Amino acid sequence: IEHLSEIVKLVTRQDKKSKKHLGVCIDTCHAFAAGYAMDSVESYEATVNKMKNGFGIRKIRAFHLNDSKKPWGSRKDRHEHIGQGEMGLEPFRLLLNDRRFSKTPMYLETEKGNRDGLNFDVMNLKLLRNLVRSI
Repeated sequence: IEHLSEIVKLVTRQDKKSKKHLGVCIDTCHAFAAGYAMDSVESYEATVNKMKNGFGIRKIRAFHLNDSKKPWGSRKDRHEHIGQGEMGLEPFRLLLNDRRFSKTPMYLETEKGNRDGLNFDVMNLKLLRNLVRSI
């Protein structure tokens, strides 16, 4: 988050027009690997507040959704299927139900393919949809 914040500041300082157009994509595995916790309401809010104070919520233009094969703070970006890695389901439940991001695009960035007739994207999307609270 600090690196993204610095990049946004440097670019917008150099090119005033970019301030309006420049945005960031947050990758859930990258954030987890970098040591940003999101496994409780408190840690999730602390991480979102770091983004808010660093580059601003409005700069978040997309999310890559993926779990992590490696532990929290490992500095290793190894994507895993949703709920099958070290992150668990809580960060995804919190993110998917956060009204601040209800219109922000979210993309699966997990392994593609099939196993035993089950499509991985279908499996991941079904799990994510089940985490969204009905309103």
